[in-house]
Amino acid sequence: MELDISVREGKSIASWQFHEGALRVLRPHYLDESGQVCFVVVNPGGAYLGADLFLLDVEVQEGAELLLTTQSATKVYRTPGSFAEQRMVVQLGDRARLELMPDQLIAYREASYRQRTHITVRPSSCLVMAEVVTPGWSPDGAAFRYEELRLRNEIHIETEDGSQLLALDNLLIRPPSGDVTGLGFMEGFSHLGSLIVVDPRVDQALADELHQVTSTHDALTGLSLTRSIAGTTGLVLRALSNSTGELNLLLGACTALLRKRWHSQEPLNLRKH
Repeated sequence: MELDISVREGKSIASWQFHEGALRVLRPHYLDESGQVCFVVVNPGGAYLGADLFLLDVEVQEGAELLLTTQSATKVYRTPGSFAEQRMVVQLGDRARLELMPDQLIAYREASYRQRTHITVRPSSCLVMAEVVTPGWSPDGAAFRYEELRLRNEIHIETEDGSQLLALDNLLIRPPSGDVTGLGFMEGFSHLGSLIVVDPRVDQALADELHQVTSTHDALTGLSLTRSIAGTTGLVLRALSNSTGELNLLLGACTALLRKRWHSQEPLNLRKH
Protein backbone atom coordinates (compact mmCIF):
# COMPACT_ATOMS: atom_id res chain seq x y z
CA MET A 1 0.00 0.00 0.00
CA GLU A 2 1.27 3.48 -0.89
CA LEU A 3 0.01 6.83 0.37
CA ASP A 4 1.39 10.29 -0.45
CA ILE A 5 -0.04 13.32 1.38
CA SER A 6 0.36 16.94 0.24
CA VAL A 7 -1.35 20.29 0.89
CA ARG A 8 -3.92 21.94 -1.37
CA GLU A 9 -5.74 25.15 -0.42
CA GLY A 10 -4.96 24.74 3.25
CA LYS A 11 -6.11 21.10 3.48
CA SER A 12 -4.03 17.94 3.44
CA ILE A 13 -5.03 15.55 0.66
CA ALA A 14 -3.85 12.31 -0.89
CA SER A 15 -1.90 13.26 -3.99
CA TRP A 16 -1.19 9.57 -4.63
CA GLN A 17 -2.56 6.33 -3.28
CA PHE A 18 -2.14 2.77 -4.45
CA HIS A 19 -2.94 -0.67 -3.10
CA GLU A 20 -2.42 -4.20 -4.26
CA GLY A 21 -3.35 -7.23 -2.21
CA ALA A 22 -4.97 -7.13 1.21
CA LEU A 23 -4.32 -3.64 2.63
CA ARG A 24 -6.14 -0.53 1.44
CA VAL A 25 -7.46 2.76 2.82
CA LEU A 26 -10.97 4.08 3.23
CA ARG A 27 -12.01 7.48 1.90
CA PRO A 28 -10.42 10.43 3.75
CA HIS A 29 -12.01 12.10 6.74
CA TYR A 30 -11.47 15.52 8.33
CA LEU A 31 -12.13 15.36 12.06
CA ASP A 32 -11.90 19.10 12.69
CA GLU A 33 -11.13 22.38 10.92
CA SER A 34 -7.34 22.06 11.14
CA GLY A 35 -6.95 20.61 7.66
CA GLN A 36 -5.39 17.41 8.99
CA VAL A 37 -6.57 14.43 6.94
CA CYS A 38 -7.44 11.08 8.52
CA PHE A 39 -7.04 7.82 6.61
CA VAL A 40 -8.10 4.41 7.91
CA VAL A 41 -6.18 1.31 6.84
CA VAL A 42 -8.32 -1.81 6.40
CA ASN A 43 -7.46 -5.45 5.91
CA PRO A 44 -10.46 -7.22 4.32
CA GLY A 45 -8.71 -10.54 5.01
CA GLY A 46 -9.22 -9.93 8.71
CA ALA A 47 -5.88 -11.15 10.06
CA TYR A 48 -2.20 -11.83 9.47
CA LEU A 49 -1.25 -15.44 8.84
CA GLY A 50 1.97 -17.39 8.43
CA ALA A 51 4.30 -16.15 5.65
CA ASP A 52 2.14 -13.04 5.03
CA LEU A 53 4.13 -9.94 4.07
CA PHE A 54 2.53 -6.49 4.18
CA LEU A 55 4.35 -3.47 2.72
CA LEU A 56 3.34 0.12 3.49
CA ASP A 57 4.95 3.25 2.06
CA VAL A 58 3.78 6.60 3.48
CA GLU A 59 5.07 10.05 2.58
CA VAL A 60 3.82 13.27 4.17
CA GLN A 61 5.08 16.22 2.17
CA GLU A 62 6.08 19.68 3.34
CA GLY A 63 3.46 21.26 5.58
CA ALA A 64 0.98 18.37 5.28
CA GLU A 65 -0.68 16.66 8.25
CA LEU A 66 -1.83 13.04 8.38
CA LEU A 67 -3.61 10.96 11.01
CA LEU A 68 -3.24 7.28 10.07
CA THR A 69 -5.18 4.64 11.97
CA THR A 70 -6.68 1.21 11.42
CA GLN A 71 -10.26 0.01 11.17
CA SER A 72 -9.80 -2.61 13.89
CA ALA A 73 -7.17 -4.54 15.81
CA THR A 74 -4.32 -6.18 13.93
CA LYS A 75 -4.76 -9.90 14.65
CA VAL A 76 -1.93 -12.37 14.19
CA TYR A 77 -3.11 -15.98 14.20
CA ARG A 78 -1.04 -19.15 14.27
CA THR A 79 1.93 -18.93 11.91
CA PRO A 80 3.16 -22.50 11.34
CA GLY A 81 6.19 -22.68 9.09
CA SER A 82 7.01 -18.96 8.90
CA PHE A 83 6.28 -15.68 10.69
CA ALA A 84 3.96 -12.92 9.48
CA GLU A 85 5.65 -9.60 8.74
CA GLN A 86 4.82 -5.94 8.17
CA ARG A 87 7.35 -3.51 6.72
CA MET A 88 6.57 0.19 6.74
CA VAL A 89 8.57 3.08 5.30
CA VAL A 90 7.63 6.62 6.37
CA GLN A 91 9.06 9.92 5.15
CA LEU A 92 8.11 13.34 6.56
CA GLY A 93 8.95 16.63 4.87
CA ASP A 94 9.63 20.03 6.44
CA ARG A 95 6.92 20.95 8.98
CA ALA A 96 5.07 17.75 8.08
CA ARG A 97 3.10 15.97 10.78
CA LEU A 98 2.13 12.34 11.22
CA GLU A 99 0.03 10.80 13.98
CA LEU A 100 0.25 7.01 13.65
CA MET A 101 -2.48 5.55 15.86
CA PRO A 102 -3.30 1.93 15.01
CA ASP A 103 -5.61 -0.20 17.09
CA GLN A 104 -3.99 -2.82 19.28
CA LEU A 105 -1.87 -5.65 17.96
CA ILE A 106 -3.24 -9.00 19.16
CA ALA A 107 -0.98 -12.05 19.00
CA TYR A 108 -2.74 -15.36 19.41
CA ARG A 109 -1.46 -18.79 20.42
CA GLU A 110 1.54 -19.98 18.39
CA ALA A 111 1.81 -16.65 16.56
CA SER A 112 5.12 -15.21 15.39
CA TYR A 113 5.16 -11.64 14.03
CA ARG A 114 7.76 -9.12 12.93
CA GLN A 115 7.14 -5.43 12.32
CA ARG A 116 9.80 -3.17 10.85
CA THR A 117 9.21 0.58 10.56
CA HIS A 118 11.80 2.85 8.95
CA ILE A 119 11.08 6.57 9.45
CA THR A 120 12.90 9.59 8.03
CA VAL A 121 11.95 13.04 9.31
CA ARG A 122 13.19 16.59 8.85
CA PRO A 123 14.27 18.65 11.91
CA SER A 124 10.97 20.57 11.76
CA SER A 125 8.74 17.48 11.39
CA CYS A 126 6.32 16.24 14.06
CA LEU A 127 5.92 12.50 14.61
CA VAL A 128 3.65 10.88 17.20
CA MET A 129 3.13 7.11 17.09
CA ALA A 130 1.43 4.84 19.60
CA GLU A 131 1.03 1.08 19.82
CA VAL A 132 -0.52 -1.46 22.20
CA VAL A 133 0.42 -5.16 22.21
CA THR A 134 -2.23 -7.50 23.60
CA PRO A 135 -2.19 -11.30 24.01
CA GLY A 136 -5.14 -13.14 22.53
CA TRP A 137 -7.60 -14.84 24.87
CA SER A 138 -9.61 -18.05 24.70
CA PRO A 139 -13.32 -18.32 25.56
CA ASP A 140 -12.53 -19.81 28.98
CA GLY A 141 -10.33 -16.81 29.87
CA ALA A 142 -6.95 -18.53 29.56
CA ALA A 143 -4.27 -16.57 27.74
CA PHE A 144 -3.13 -17.78 24.36
CA ARG A 145 0.66 -17.91 24.31
CA TYR A 146 2.33 -16.47 21.25
CA GLU A 147 5.82 -17.49 20.22
CA GLU A 148 7.51 -14.21 19.32
CA LEU A 149 6.93 -10.53 18.59
CA ARG A 150 9.64 -8.31 17.09
CA LEU A 151 8.83 -4.60 16.74
CA ARG A 152 11.65 -2.50 15.31
CA ASN A 153 11.41 1.28 14.79
CA GLU A 154 14.34 3.03 13.13
CA ILE A 155 14.15 6.84 13.04
CA HIS A 156 16.51 9.06 11.04
CA ILE A 157 16.83 12.85 10.89
CA GLU A 158 17.49 14.18 7.40
CA THR A 159 19.42 17.45 7.21
CA GLU A 160 21.36 19.29 4.52
CA ASP A 161 24.45 17.35 5.64
CA GLY A 162 22.80 13.96 5.21
CA SER A 163 20.86 11.50 7.32
CA GLN A 164 21.65 10.67 10.95
CA LEU A 165 20.20 7.97 13.18
CA LEU A 166 18.13 9.47 16.00
CA ALA A 167 16.73 6.32 17.58
CA LEU A 168 16.65 2.57 17.12
CA ASP A 169 13.79 1.15 19.16
CA ASN A 170 14.05 -2.63 19.00
CA LEU A 171 11.49 -4.57 21.02
CA LEU A 172 11.62 -8.37 21.21
CA ILE A 173 9.07 -10.35 23.20
CA ARG A 174 9.82 -14.06 23.21
CA PRO A 175 7.89 -15.52 26.14
CA PRO A 176 9.86 -18.14 28.08
CA SER A 177 7.73 -21.29 28.24
CA GLY A 178 4.96 -19.29 26.59
CA ASP A 179 4.43 -16.89 29.51
CA VAL A 180 5.17 -13.16 29.17
CA THR A 181 4.27 -12.17 32.73
CA GLY A 182 7.27 -13.53 34.64
CA LEU A 183 9.52 -11.61 37.01
CA GLY A 184 12.24 -9.74 35.11
CA PHE A 185 10.35 -10.08 31.85
CA MET A 186 7.12 -8.09 32.01
CA GLU A 187 6.94 -7.93 35.80
CA GLY A 188 3.59 -9.67 36.18
CA PHE A 189 1.90 -7.76 33.34
CA SER A 190 0.57 -9.08 30.04
CA HIS A 191 -0.03 -5.93 27.93
CA LEU A 192 2.49 -3.44 26.56
CA GLY A 193 1.97 0.13 25.37
CA SER A 194 4.48 2.34 23.54
CA LEU A 195 4.52 6.00 22.57
CA ILE A 196 7.21 7.59 20.39
CA VAL A 197 7.35 11.35 19.84
CA VAL A 198 9.86 13.19 17.65
CA ASP A 199 9.58 16.97 17.54
CA PRO A 200 11.78 20.04 18.14
CA ARG A 201 9.55 20.86 21.15
CA VAL A 202 10.41 17.63 22.97
CA ASP A 203 12.51 18.27 26.09
CA GLN A 204 12.93 17.14 29.70
CA ALA A 205 10.08 19.38 30.87
CA LEU A 206 7.69 17.61 28.49
CA ALA A 207 8.94 14.21 29.65
CA ASP A 208 8.30 15.22 33.27
CA GLU A 209 4.80 16.40 32.42
CA LEU A 210 3.95 13.20 30.56
CA HIS A 211 5.25 11.25 33.56
CA GLN A 212 2.73 13.09 35.73
CA VAL A 213 -0.03 12.21 33.26
CA THR A 214 0.86 8.51 33.34
CA SER A 215 1.04 8.40 37.14
CA THR A 216 -2.76 8.60 37.36
CA HIS A 217 -3.21 5.34 35.42
CA ASP A 218 -3.02 1.72 36.53
CA ALA A 219 0.21 0.90 34.68
CA LEU A 220 3.94 0.64 35.21
CA THR A 221 5.59 3.28 33.02
CA GLY A 222 9.00 4.60 32.02
CA LEU A 223 10.18 7.42 29.76
CA SER A 224 13.46 8.23 28.08
CA LEU A 225 14.79 10.92 25.76
CA THR A 226 17.06 10.48 22.76
CA ARG A 227 19.96 12.74 21.93
CA SER A 228 19.18 15.92 19.97
CA ILE A 229 20.03 16.23 16.28
CA ALA A 230 19.63 19.52 14.42
CA GLY A 231 17.44 20.83 17.25
CA THR A 232 14.98 17.94 17.37
CA THR A 233 14.66 15.25 20.03
CA GLY A 234 12.82 11.97 20.47
CA LEU A 235 10.87 10.66 23.43
CA VAL A 236 10.00 7.01 24.09
CA LEU A 237 7.39 5.92 26.63
CA ARG A 238 6.76 2.32 27.68
CA ALA A 239 3.80 1.19 29.77
CA LEU A 240 2.94 -2.23 31.20
CA SER A 241 -0.56 -3.19 32.28
CA ASN A 242 -3.08 -6.02 32.29
CA SER A 243 -5.68 -4.06 30.33
CA THR A 244 -5.86 -2.87 26.73
CA GLY A 245 -8.40 -0.27 27.77
CA GLU A 246 -6.15 1.14 30.48
CA LEU A 247 -3.23 1.47 28.07
CA ASN A 248 -5.45 3.13 25.47
CA LEU A 249 -6.59 5.63 28.09
CA LEU A 250 -3.00 6.31 29.14
CA LEU A 251 -1.70 6.82 25.62
CA GLY A 252 -4.79 8.82 24.73
CA ALA A 253 -4.16 11.19 27.65
CA CYS A 254 -0.56 11.72 26.52
CA THR A 255 -1.49 12.38 22.89
CA ALA A 256 -4.35 14.65 24.00
CA LEU A 257 -1.85 16.84 25.84
CA LEU A 258 0.33 17.11 22.71
CA ARG A 259 -2.61 17.78 20.39
CA LYS A 260 -3.96 20.59 22.57
CA ARG A 261 -0.65 22.27 23.31
CA TRP A 262 1.01 22.02 19.93
CA HIS A 263 -1.95 22.07 17.52
CA SER A 264 -4.96 23.44 19.49
CA GLN A 265 -6.89 20.25 18.72
CA GLU A 266 -9.27 18.21 20.81
CA PRO A 267 -8.42 14.68 22.00
CA LEU A 268 -8.90 11.95 19.44
CA ASN A 269 -12.33 10.31 19.31
CA LEU A 270 -12.29 7.99 16.32
CA ARG A 271 -15.59 6.22 17.17
CA LYS A 272 -14.95 3.07 15.15
CA HIS A 273 -17.64 0.93 16.76
